Order: sequence, then structure tokens, then C-alpha cells
Amino acid sequence: MRKDKPYVTYAFFAINTVVFVLQYVLPSLGIENQLGMFSPAVILQHQYWRFITPMFIHFGLMHFALNSVVLYYMGQQCEAIFGHWRFGVIYLLGGIMGNFASFAFNQPTTLSGGASTAIFGLFGAFLVVGLHYRDNGAIQALTRQFALFILMNLVFGVFDSTIDIWGHLGGLIGGALAGWTLAVPFGQERFTVRARVTAGLVFIFALVLMVFFGLRKFGLYL
Repeated sequence: MRKDKPYVTYAFFAINTVVFVLQYVLPSLGIENQLGMFSPAVILQHQYWRFITPMFIHFGLMHFALNSVVLYYMGQQCEAIFGHWRFGVIYLLGGIMGNFASFAFNQPTTLSGGASTAIFGLFGAFLVVGLHYRDNGAIQALTRQFALFILMNLVFGVFDSTIDIWGHLGGLIGGALAGWTLAVPFGQERFTVRARVTAGLVFIFALVLMVFFGLRKFGLYL
């Protein structure tokens, strides 16, 4: 594992903090309405940035604080394992996949956002590491903890309408596929080339499929 500081984690934390402060001090800007995932705005107004920006906004202090704590802890773990640029790519791709899932499967009137899509991408990537490092007791212990957290969150999401369960599932899958594709820098021999290429292709296919479902929701087809 890498021992240098998790600069990318700090960068994402800083971006989330700046955006949240702007939301708090300048509510008239309606940042969450301009940057959150809102399917009608994507379809009718072609605001495609909403596939990226929702992972940087939050709805209230508790939402921001919880995601910040998890990002700080989880980010350090994953950035140490994957390295800086791989970690950054996994975080962004997990968030993007989560936003595509929100676009595809949430109700058209739903406005969603939060770093949790990207954070669940980190969880997904870590589960992939656990799958490839069954002989590492420390990684297995963390994998079990994270798997329990994921399960609890998904169960709560079924009963709590304020949780974007589709965004979390999309982020989880996206992060797992991204992590599998990129592999870890110190153990790429454990990730076969065929598996890495397949994971990358499945990631692309999943995005295309979600676009189809999103368009279908509005009576549109590819």
C-alpha cells in the first residue's frame, strides 16, 4: 500500500466543501437545482453536466457531514491501494454510473445528488480488491466491514425514500467495474487482461443500457 498523503481524497473533500458552503451562503443560486440529477432537465434542456455534477452537491448539513466522514476514511484506504490517479478515476466513474442509474430508474420528478454515488464506487472497487486478495487478512477484514455497511445501507434504502438507492447501486457497480478494469498498481498480475477488458466493456454497455431506460421513461427510444 502507498504511504504518501491522499491528495486526491483531500481534493474531492475540498470541492464538496466549497460547493456546500456556496449552497449555504448563497441559497438564491439554487445550486442543487442547477447541478443535481433531474431527468427532465437532461432530456428537455440537454443539461448533460448533470451526469457529473450531482456527486458534488448535498442536501443539508447532515447529508454533507455523513458523506464527508465516509469519504475521508474510505478515500484514504482506497487511494493507498489504487494510487492517486486510479483512485480519482474510480471515484468519478462510480459517481457517473450512479448518476446514470438515477437518471434511468428514479421517478422523473426526483432530484438527487450527493457524494454517496462516488463513495459507493469506492466500496465496489474495494470489494473487487477483496475478491482478488483472499490471502490478505487485513484486506479481508475491511472487505467484510464494508460489505456489511453496503448491505445495511441498501436495506435502509428500501424503506427510506430520501435515500437514492438506485444511485448507490449504480455507484457500487460502476466502481467495481472501474476498479476491476484499472487493477491495483502493485498486483496487476492477479487481474487477468481478459477480465480487465471485459469489465471495461461491461461498464460501457451498462451506461448505454441506462441511457435506453432513461429515454424509455420519457417515451423516447434510441
